[in-house]
Amino acid sequence: MRRFIGAAIVAGACVVAAACGRREDTAPPVASIAVSLNTPRAEAGAPLTVTYMFNVPAGATLPADQWVFVHALDDSNELLWTDDHAPATPSQDWRPGTPVTYTRTMFVPRTTLPGRVRLEAGVFSRSSGSRLPLAGQDRGMRAYEVASVMVAPATNPVMASDGWYDAETGEAPGREWHWSRREGHLTFATPKTPITLYLQVDQPVTSLPASQAVEVRASSGVLATFTVPAGAPQVAKVPLTPDQLGPGQRADVTVRVDTTFVPAATPQLKSTDTRELGIRLLNAFVEAKGI
Repeated sequence: MRRFIGAAIVAGACVVAAACGRREDTAPPVASIAVSLNTPRAEAGAPLTVTYMFNVPAGATLPADQWVFVHALDDSNELLWTDDHAPATPSQDWRPGTPVTYTRTMFVPRTTLPGRVRLEAGVFSRSSGSRLPLAGQDRGMRAYEVASVMVAPATNPVMASDGWYDAETGEAPGREWHWSRREGHLTFATPKTPITLYLQVDQPVTSLPASQAVEVRASSGVLATFTVPAGAPQVAKVPLTPDQLGPGQRADVTVRVDTTFVPAATPQLKSTDTRELGIRLLNAFVEAKGI
């Protein structure tokens, strides 16, 4: 496996034993936490719509620039994936009496085995790793159980075929991606009904000079276009009909970027990687209409 970008992300590590031990936490909560999912069941590889709500009690304040950690665990407490993120409203702007509510899309890794997965979440400092006390079901170390989902096998898995490099892993549990060349092909079984093709892509190299334009095509023509700025994953939702994908047993969708780069030829990266790279495909999923 070749990489020119390496980042070890340890999400929300607890560094203050007295505050984060498994004994009863007597510190007053600085907020309550509640999380809801759009569905109680999801296929491996599927997107989940996750809504977060925080309420701050009277007299409480939060430190600046806190993040929300989200850990997905199986029944044996193995960490399957994470979705740590900055909340939509910076923590220093949370106010008593004004709920902080926002929604994110989180993908179930396609390698996730069938079974129940529970979600734990909390608020932490990325600089120190310390976690804040919240009102909720504390599972220990200020990690609060907030939701669960039953994972089922994918019914129509999407395969990265020509134009993609081998899968790479790292950065966080459950994280996997394929780098594209200028053009990459995705294949899946041709559906009998309308679908939505979800594509989660990113460009982690923030030193590139401009955003990249992406075009999604099939034999019938252009299906969608969108832009990928450096540093932030994008989720494209491409509605498709069987006619757009053709009469074959398997559909072939092309993802094309307008610009590529070679890490070894980009001085600021100080890399020996000579591959021509476009964008990273983080997740691809076919959702039947109405599911």
